Amino acid sequence: MRKVYKNPKELATCLKDLVDLYLEDVMTYDKVKGKIVAIVDANKDRFYKNGNVEAKVATMIGDRNLKVICEIVAE
Repeated sequence: MRKVYKNPKELATCLKDLVDLYLEDVMTYDKVKGKIVAIVDANKDRFYKNGNVEAKVATMIGDRNLKVICEIVAE
């Protein structure tokens, strides 16, 4: 799995897949937390825009998955 993504679509797809694996109990919380934090930190300029999650990324991820990602990143 890459850490740096060149466009918002690939970034959103990766994050969405990670959260889906966690919600389906395929991956533990600690594993998914480490991966999501690493990916968001490496892609801050693509994930955040003016302090908020970039609109294209948020739309592709979906509300439920975005809530989980925001909770993980806030910790």
